[in-house]
Amino acid sequence: MKKVLFFIIITIATLSCKQKPKEVTHEHTNALIHETSPYLLQHAHNPVNWEAWHPDVLERAKKEDKLLLISIGYAACHWCHVMEKECFEDAEVAEVMNKNFVNIKIDREERPDVDQIYMDAIQMISGQGGWPLNIVALPDGRPFWGATYVPKDNWIKSLEQLAELYKKDKPRVTQYAADLANGLHAINLVENDKDSDLYSLDQLDVAIQNWTQYFDTFLGGHKRAPKFMMPNNWDFLLHYATAVDKPEIMEFVDTTLTRMAYGGVYDHVGGGFSRYAVDTKWHVPHFEKMLYDNGQLTSLYAKAYAATKNELYKNVVEETINFVQEEFLDRSGGFYSSLDADSLDENAELVEGAYYVWTKKELSGLLGDDFELFQEYFNINSYGYWEEENYVLIRDKSDEEVADKFNITIPELKTTITESLAKLKGEREKRPKPRLDDKILTSWNGLMLKGLVDAYRYLGEEDYLNLALKNAEFIEREMIKSDGSLYRNHKEGKSTINGFLEDYATVIDAYFSLYEATFDEKWLDLAKNLLEYSKKHFWDETSGMFFYTSDEDQSLIRRTIEVDDNVISSSNSIMAINLYKFHKLYPEESYGNMSEQMLKNVQKDFDRRAQGFANWLHLVLFQNQDFYEIAILGEDYKNLGQQISKEYVPNSILVGSQKEGNLELLKNRGNPNKTLVYVCIEGACKLPVTKVEEALKQL
Repeated sequence: MKKVLFFIIITIATLSCKQKPKEVTHEHTNALIHETSPYLLQHAHNPVNWEAWHPDVLERAKKEDKLLLISIGYAACHWCHVMEKECFEDAEVAEVMNKNFVNIKIDREERPDVDQIYMDAIQMISGQGGWPLNIVALPDGRPFWGATYVPKDNWIKSLEQLAELYKKDKPRVTQYAADLANGLHAINLVENDKDSDLYSLDQLDVAIQNWTQYFDTFLGGHKRAPKFMMPNNWDFLLHYATAVDKPEIMEFVDTTLTRMAYGGVYDHVGGGFSRYAVDTKWHVPHFEKMLYDNGQLTSLYAKAYAATKNELYKNVVEETINFVQEEFLDRSGGFYSSLDADSLDENAELVEGAYYVWTKKELSGLLGDDFELFQEYFNINSYGYWEEENYVLIRDKSDEEVADKFNITIPELKTTITESLAKLKGEREKRPKPRLDDKILTSWNGLMLKGLVDAYRYLGEEDYLNLALKNAEFIEREMIKSDGSLYRNHKEGKSTINGFLEDYATVIDAYFSLYEATFDEKWLDLAKNLLEYSKKHFWDETSGMFFYTSDEDQSLIRRTIEVDDNVISSSNSIMAINLYKFHKLYPEESYGNMSEQMLKNVQKDFDRRAQGFANWLHLVLFQNQDFYEIAILGEDYKNLGQQISKEYVPNSILVGSQKEGNLELLKNRGNPNKTLVYVCIEGACKLPVTKVEEALKQL
């Protein structure tokens, strides 16, 4: 899109900024005081007249012919806090904003539908994006200017110029906004490709080969900094490596998962993963901890444990679930959203990572005689050094290497390290904790529920199933409405926002998995009901894809169609896999055709950028290789189901019942005298067997 003269270039500041703790003051109170989002409530006492995103607010802006200033962030966002301190708490800034704009604050985690559109806009305007995301738009919501973090003086100057421009040259501003809106529509178009053949295994091999040029085979992940965990990337490559016997890919996946678990992005003291690493060796994280990362990584490491029996992966699963239980579990059974990167240091200043880092002096004093071993194990040296005398714990050696160096046994090493970490945890709990975002989001809970089910499935720990059931019941009780639709958000008994496709897709996936783990058809029925609701209210016949927003919600600049797999897999890719699996149980429905068409619509992009469509690529393997329906009937169906579940067989689904059930796979196959296992492909079954080993041989 051609640039216009009035576009104001803002240089995003990169200087770090220490933030003093915010004093509680009620000198100012704005409309955000009525919201439940912790991020919005953080701004409820700004002198800026903030309002939440709501149709009434937009209508008022149109009537008053007043520009919208839309500022988007989230509770764990470091630079969001910095800009609030420097700008939004400042009376001079507030005067300019209140005079010239209708000011709207948005929690991007509550309203990803709005965030998606304006993030696309700023990337079209400036070529880059991030949060805080600040957009100036016409009263009808069409954007024409944007920036991320902006220092106070530049912010005031920019806003004054924009307001003046709108008064003096409204047609020019309106034309630019119209051009930008057209561009936002154009980049979101998906062609309904009915003519192409399905992507082949040979094509997939070439796409993965192209992808390998980005592999960091020494440190894992991609050759770049910062490094994001990208669970769907390694989840697919684990599937691919085992499905087509690619030991070199499996070695890369193993390297990546090991290095991530060794790195500072993993909290060795308290369990769980931070958001990403700012360096190439997974060392120094951006210290915020998100539920969606930890839910997906729980699934990934559980699957990797099933495939490799690597005890490190099992430990990661156990410790991550412990962290989630301790920090994120609400008494209702729902899970909170995140922990902030910032916390108060010894000088009562908000500093990123203050809760998690250690000085050598602290460690030596706490650990005494065990410090020498701990120092070697976690690199309290130049390799593990961060800044300002602080160390971030990071491993780069196996237990065997360290034990050999100290001439001790592996059990002795583990005992010492476990006791040392327990001491550090006790000491750390005396520190001020990072701020908690205690809103509950449906899709993130869906991801965590799936993680718990996978952990139960592959590790066999009953507590994980109990925790999963408690969460599943919370979603059923609090997030599913009487009309079968979903809420997006929940806090203190209150839900206010309709669910998006991401919410439906992840909960359907999690409930389907919960059915496979329990054989309780209640969860399958709930999943199918949500799938049918999605078909009715999100499906777009023209594109052959699902919209991100329901047809019952307010129309924005566009109805987004989300297809790229990012840190969270795209809602359409999750839904396409859901449809594929439901087709195996309900072949008379249209699910299979819908899933296949969705895959055809996006497959043209796989050659160029396979890693951006990693979750979709599971479907390529499903479509090109045998996919098994495993049906178990008889008295011992649960026991046999649990045994089969422990095996890593991603190209399968599992159904079971004591007696012949409602599902087609469970009809006319029972035997009153024995428990039978059927291995089927598209409903055609091999001869039944009575032992797990025999069934696995048929796969």
